[in-house]
Amino acid sequence: MARRSMLVPMFIIGTLFFIFGFVTWLNGSLIPFLKVICDLSEFEALFVTFAFYIAYTVMALPMASVLERTGYKKGMALGLVVMAVGALLFIPAAKTAMFAIFLVALFTLGTGLTILQTASNPYIVLVGPIESAAMRISIMGLINKSAGVLAPIVFTALIFSDISLGGDMANVDKSALANQLITPYIVMAVLLTALALFVWFSSLPEIEQKGEDAYDDASIFTFPRVVLGAIALFFYVGIEVIAGDTIGLYAQSIGVRDATALTSYTMAFMVVGYLVGVFCIPKCLSQAKALLLSALGGIVLLFGVIFSSADSYAISELLWGWSGVQTLPDTITFIALLGLANALVWPTIWPLALEDLGKHTAKGSALLIIAIAGGALLPLLFGKVAESLGSMQEAYSVGILCYGVILFYAIKGHKMRSWSGDV
Repeated sequence: MARRSMLVPMFIIGTLFFIFGFVTWLNGSLIPFLKVICDLSEFEALFVTFAFYIAYTVMALPMASVLERTGYKKGMALGLVVMAVGALLFIPAAKTAMFAIFLVALFTLGTGLTILQTASNPYIVLVGPIESAAMRISIMGLINKSAGVLAPIVFTALIFSDISLGGDMANVDKSALANQLITPYIVMAVLLTALALFVWFSSLPEIEQKGEDAYDDASIFTFPRVVLGAIALFFYVGIEVIAGDTIGLYAQSIGVRDATALTSYTMAFMVVGYLVGVFCIPKCLSQAKALLLSALGGIVLLFGVIFSSADSYAISELLWGWSGVQTLPDTITFIALLGLANALVWPTIWPLALEDLGKHTAKGSALLIIAIAGGALLPLLFGKVAESLGSMQEAYSVGILCYGVILFYAIKGHKMRSWSGDV
């Protein structure tokens, strides 16, 4: 597809990726918020991520069937409408302060995002040369995570202008605090509906997928690079969500002020990582090598999280002490730096997994989307490990397993053309 003909699709999909980021990374702020107004334990609060991300697992295949009937453009518009419904469900949730209704609202938002993700990720892969797909996804990720930087800041400014969740919440009117969610989510529903109409009437073209006749009747599970890519994505999304959504919870546990805004730090480092992808892939880094360096970097940073002191500020002072930005304990700084290690994992796994799938691309995409369940399950594992060890800091060791799986995919998994190990 010519560069000029890619501009409209890239603009529209970029807008959608901004929405993905804003809605998804609000969860990092919602976790400590709902912990307060619904009187939850740390483990219970992490059901925010479970309800949101489990929607991808439950709804990926049904939504793939919907896309086969509607096509990409109409399917994306439908996904935005479903998200608008999810946003409106926050109104009764806030009025009653019932955690169960919040979870239903989050599941509905996740369902809408499932349609959008199933369509948009392969669309970006196929809209241009496969060798530069990670660069295009990095551009989308840059937009996505820029929204992730803004979301916690906007949320904190609107909801907690005079309150710090790191302090004593005993005297806070929790009912009034919950009601402050209503107006922002009404505005979100209106904007999502308007965007749905924009996509529906846009000139977004459909992409024809040419298949390989020899594999027309093959099961998607006969392609190891797709199955192993889905497994790698499962663990990647898990550690990405742990890094982005638990940083505020951990900060709250050690008394750091403005804990709900700290997801922005992780997202900011992801933005830096995506910039590396935009400028360096494929010119300086192959997609496989970028994935390898990401996995190794994540393991090194996790050792920093686990073994650094919550009373030390040396790394934080080094990074941004000169800027006047809030300095953080080294443990939190290392958690935020995981965003840098995570940034290029999603953009590189997608093209490596979908290469040469032809007519099986839609099924491969659905399988990769199902893997987003890692964001539902692994944070709960993190919470259980934290409870059993009595230490959230040590629980970040869960992430070493995640990066280990990603490392295997970077070294061998993406090369496998058969289950016998042929590369």
